[in-house]
Amino acid sequence: MKIQIIFHSMSGHVYKLAESIAAGAREVYETGVTLYQVPELIPQEILVATGAQASRSAFSHIPVAAPEQMVKADAIIFGTPTRFGMMSAQMRSFLDHTGKLWKQGSLVGKIGSVFVSTATQHGGQETTISSFHTSLLHHGMIIVGVPYSEQRLLQVNEVSGGSPYGASTMSGGDGARWPSANELAIARYQGRHVADIAKRLHAT
Repeated sequence: MKIQIIFHSMSGHVYKLAESIAAGAREVYETGVTLYQVPELIPQEILVATGAQASRSAFSHIPVAAPEQMVKADAIIFGTPTRFGMMSAQMRSFLDHTGKLWKQGSLVGKIGSVFVSTATQHGGQETTISSFHTSLLHHGMIIVGVPYSEQRLLQVNEVSGGSPYGASTMSGGDGARWPSANELAIARYQGRHVADIAKRLHAT
């Protein structure tokens, strides 16, 4: 099976979740996982001036996604930071370039799943994921989230992202908070869960 993780990350938080999701997917026998990042739209000089370029160097080795590559995947897990309760412009732009795939029905029947990062605890994690699902449904994809069989979703003793919609984290307003152990474990579960369902569908 082939799992693709396609993400956009500015400060590295989404990338950290992507790594955990990839690790979880690889736990499923005979599953290959490939990470891609979407094209960046912000000019280089602004990335440097804001410090984002230094943060992005941690995943500069990840290749840039092209829409037509998604045809080869059995499941695609998308990651995005939240922008006012919705996906980032970079991710939106990438999806807006999938019109040819939509016309050809190339993604119909493939699994789609989403994970996110926000600055604050109530910064739109669930709305970003649920609104992202609209694009996946237009492509005819089968949406998979994180069921409550993942007991870490019930964690209330600490601040933690993660919902039945998908894995998530919070960076804090200054970006200083990194994904917690609980959040990374939920992300790992999501990757494994998506790969397991893809394997079962592939078998039929």
